[in-house]
Amino acid sequence: MRNLLTWILAGLSMTGALAIDMYLPSFHGIGASFAASPALVQQTLSAFLFAFAFMMLFSGTLSDSFGRRPIILGSLVLYAAASFGAAAAPSLGWLLVCRVLQGLAAGASTVVSRAVIQDRLSGADAQRMMASVMMVFGLAPAIAPILGGWLHAAFGWRSVFVALGGFGALLLLVCWRSLPESLPREQRHAFHPGVIARAYCEVLRDRRFLLLALAFALSFAGIAIYIGSAASFVVGILHQAETGFGWMFIPLIGGMVCGSAAAGRLAARVSQPRQILAGYGVMGIAALANVAYNALFPAALPWAVLPLFFYAFGLALAMPALTLAGLALFPERSGLAASLQGFVQMVVFALVSGLVSPLLFDSALKLAGGVLAVVAASALCWLRAGGSRPETAPAAAAAVRSL
Repeated sequence: MRNLLTWILAGLSMTGALAIDMYLPSFHGIGASFAASPALVQQTLSAFLFAFAFMMLFSGTLSDSFGRRPIILGSLVLYAAASFGAAAAPSLGWLLVCRVLQGLAAGASTVVSRAVIQDRLSGADAQRMMASVMMVFGLAPAIAPILGGWLHAAFGWRSVFVALGGFGALLLLVCWRSLPESLPREQRHAFHPGVIARAYCEVLRDRRFLLLALAFALSFAGIAIYIGSAASFVVGILHQAETGFGWMFIPLIGGMVCGSAAAGRLAARVSQPRQILAGYGVMGIAALANVAYNALFPAALPWAVLPLFFYAFGLALAMPALTLAGLALFPERSGLAASLQGFVQMVVFALVSGLVSPLLFDSALKLAGGVLAVVAASALCWLRAGGSRPETAPAAAAAVRSL
């Protein structure tokens, strides 16, 4: 049963990753279809990400009041419908609207899947489950751009959105049949806007929570820089065809899968702070090596993508512990905390991929320098949050319990 739950939660987490990565090889095709510039096509990614972040802000709180299952099922209905709508888009404006709806749906399913883990498990068991979900989830971005490239080459860009709609419909059926409610009615919070607003304020006033959320978001921004620059990096810098996106995504996701597997094995043996520190060590070394390589040599395969594997490995090693350290500060509002955590992550992801990446994607050295900058900022946030200090926040937790 736990294996089935892992696959279901990983599938829910995949909705966002698939909708981001699967259509990246189609950027040029979408631009040609609607006579749109690359900058305008880029906004289909930014629109999705901002909608994704917006829904992350509220979906966890809604699930605290109405249960996890209704929010998950409703989001999957919207995800499938928006994907099929995007496939039929007669204009770029129509596509943008469908991408916004797709982002809203993916944001809800991603956040609530994290809260389900917190409902069912705690401690090392929760960390192992989170690592397992991330390991399975990590397969999606590796497969997505490759599959998207082949679909685009064979049937055109619209087929990519048909495939996303089919995935959403299949996941809806599986969740309907096999995902029970994890939050009993007696543990739910009444839906009172004033009480919810005060709960948001309590969490947002917790300096440590915000710093941990920023640490997670900024470390993941290293991946966002390359995802936002994927078309330019693969086609323009590495001189690969539209079916060659695997050269970037396989190292990235291979590192995520291997790092998640290592995080799961270490969960019961190594403290959270030590695991996070190890993750930052690997990310830092990988980012420095990436800068050094691109400063000395022109970008070429496989060396230009090898540091990406190790960066992703370090990120996956630190990510479960960073995520759970933030959620543990508010155990009775895990849905709300997961919402805010996801919101911060996706706002940073959207800003980096939509605004920062276009400033860097003409140069492999600039991309490497951007990754080094964000991982340094992430490490600083973690240290300011207490770093190796045991994760205790009795005052903050008591404040939330009193609501």
